[in-house]
Amino acid sequence: MAVYRLPDDFLWFPDPNGADEEGLVAVGGDFSPDRVLLALCSGIFPWPCEDEELLWFSLDPRFVVFPEKAHISKSLRRSCRNFTVRVNANFEAVIRRCSTVVRDGQDGTWITEGIISAYTKLHEWGYGYSFEAYQGDKLVGGLYGNLIGKIFIGESMFHEVTDAGKVAFCGLVEFCLKNGVVLIDCQQKTTLLESLGGEEIKRTDYLKLLKEYGDFPFTEYVENKG
Repeated sequence: MAVYRLPDDFLWFPDPNGADEEGLVAVGGDFSPDRVLLALCSGIFPWPCEDEELLWFSLDPRFVVFPEKAHISKSLRRSCRNFTVRVNANFEAVIRRCSTVVRDGQDGTWITEGIISAYTKLHEWGYGYSFEAYQGDKLVGGLYGNLIGKIFIGESMFHEVTDAGKVAFCGLVEFCLKNGVVLIDCQQKTTLLESLGGEEIKRTDYLKLLKEYGDFPFTEYVENKG
């Protein structure tokens, strides 16, 4: 399967179903918010690598949570009482906190200044959402992502107090249920997200849901892809 090099002079992505075994679709391009948004609308997400070109992935299977099937344990529900959840109160603070999280198997962070700039702009455009857990006025946990129609594409989560990240996720689930959001895209499988009700679906099924429930600013591009 071919991995495409993205042109610099116009926005374009190949069919994500042509990704290689690792899910790699394309290389190159930039972090312009338009390009990132087009990628998300196409079922593709960026993954910066130090000293390498920008990489674009579409995984198969895709790891997701259907909001109505989310698993919120009784103990987690009790823990929620110790926090206040806010939506979009401080998006940039959340993404910057996520960029400092030390993760197993990763040397450094993939949330670069380019990512922060692009996703902050998407927030300003109305796509980027943050769900934030507070104790008093202190931000102690949160997550961020982008809402594309009725699909929430999650990006990263952090916590500085036990359960704070999970509580922010509970806030996301509640938001989705109240607003008709049908899918939370987690992109990659993690033990934490699996414990919260995450499951794997085929990339083709994910792309069908994205096309059915997404709300795209790139209508002509998406329709031409069939």
